[in-house]
Amino acid sequence: VSTQSTGSSGINAEYGGEGDWLDLENCEDSINHPEGGYDAVLCIGNSFAHLPDFAGDNSLHKQAISNFHKMLRPGGILIIDHRNYDHIIDYGALPNSSAKLYYQGDRIHKIKTSVLKVDNVPKMITLDYEIDISGIPFGEDQAMAQKEDGTIIPVSNFRLSYYPHRLTNFIAMLKAEFGESTEHQVLSDFTADPPEDYIASFYVHVIKKQE
Repeated sequence: VSTQSTGSSGINAEYGGEGDWLDLENCEDSINHPEGGYDAVLCIGNSFAHLPDFAGDNSLHKQAISNFHKMLRPGGILIIDHRNYDHIIDYGALPNSSAKLYYQGDRIHKIKTSVLKVDNVPKMITLDYEIDISGIPFGEDQAMAQKEDGTIIPVSNFRLSYYPHRLTNFIAMLKAEFGESTEHQVLSDFTADPPEDYIASFYVHVIKKQE
């Protein structure tokens, strides 16, 4: 989100472009950074969890968060989210509230959740999706699945892999960069005060760069 706005969208296209989270300061060829920094940096839709941890020490994650911090003006905010990986690791499944926050529609037939551990430490989550493609042309060798009511449907399969960020560890990485005393709020599925027994699908962090 830029420091200025134009048009009905409120976003200044002058600052649009493509950059690498790990090298945001050196992408002037594609992004014209505003002087003084951005009002806000958004990294949502569980996108951050696609960044792997090759070294096993979260160094790439810390580097990306540091770059987000550098992009902000003093007083600017970072909004960043991740799935409730605590629940996925502990129970081997997505929370029941997962279906509709980001992924709309009724095409998801099934999601298989897998937790990969190395030396008993969770290192990767994979979600194998079956998508109902009824009404869409498909070939004779198309995979099929059966719904709860017995209906046979054609399905398309794909897999997404993520680094499983524990909530406490993620907060620690943010605070290490932004400062322990900085303003920081964790929303459950964008809700500040969910019911006491509510299990979030996503944790949304709103953290402010100190002025």
